[in-house]
Amino acid sequence: MAELDRSTVRAGDGAELAVQRLGEGPALLMLPGQSNSHRWWNGLREHFADRFTTVTFDYRGTGTTHAEVSRDSIKGWSTTSFADDARHVLAGLGIERAHIYGASMGGRVAQWLAVDSPDLVDRLVLACTSPGGPEATERSDDVRKRLGQRDPQGRLDTLIDLFYTPEWREKGLRSCLLGDAQMSGRARSGHLRVSGEHDASARLGEISAPTLIMHGDDDLMAPVSNAHVLHRQISDADLYIHPGGRHGFFDEFSDEVSVRIDEFLG
Repeated sequence: MAELDRSTVRAGDGAELAVQRLGEGPALLMLPGQSNSHRWWNGLREHFADRFTTVTFDYRGTGTTHAEVSRDSIKGWSTTSFADDARHVLAGLGIERAHIYGASMGGRVAQWLAVDSPDLVDRLVLACTSPGGPEATERSDDVRKRLGQRDPQGRLDTLIDLFYTPEWREKGLRSCLLGDAQMSGRARSGHLRVSGEHDASARLGEISAPTLIMHGDDDLMAPVSNAHVLHRQISDADLYIHPGGRHGFFDEFSDEVSVRIDEFLG
């Protein structure tokens, strides 16, 4: 794996956000999913580093970001506050405009960047994510129950099954998408609430950046119907549905998916 350029950026409240860069060219900010650090993008960012300066950072409560994780502080966490952190990262690096690629909860954060900071966002990629709000489709009670089981191995098996097809598992591959093992239980609960309370549905029509919406059609974590809602609400957005893809389709089928993103980013 190529060596990352690591630094820190101070957020408005003094938190030190751990930042990683790789590559050269226009900036591509890559936002990971819930309860994950920048490691979510290991093995994926390298594809884009030939043409872009990939930028990632560790969310509060993950990786090596230093931020308060008290009961009171996590009450202020939201997809909008995480978008504020993303803005601080770009400003701290002197980046005035960037492509944004957000997956899962990262896609929720990316929506607020595109809504509230249109001058900052060049092109927008939303993968396996949801608009929140009344038209969103949440995961089923069965999926919630499986994810909430006490047995650690059972939870891990469930995550793998939700992210990848059986064919992927048969290859004996390892995933970077299954959560930051160093997170505290409080931080993990905070991330769950942040993702679950997201609702940008009333403002998605304000997104002016060219947008690519991507989803797997066998995604039970964030059902594919959410992609169709986003497609209806964001003007002139492109939609790509990967057949047989689950929540980690962009990783399992990265050769094809990353090429499509390359084409969209131009």
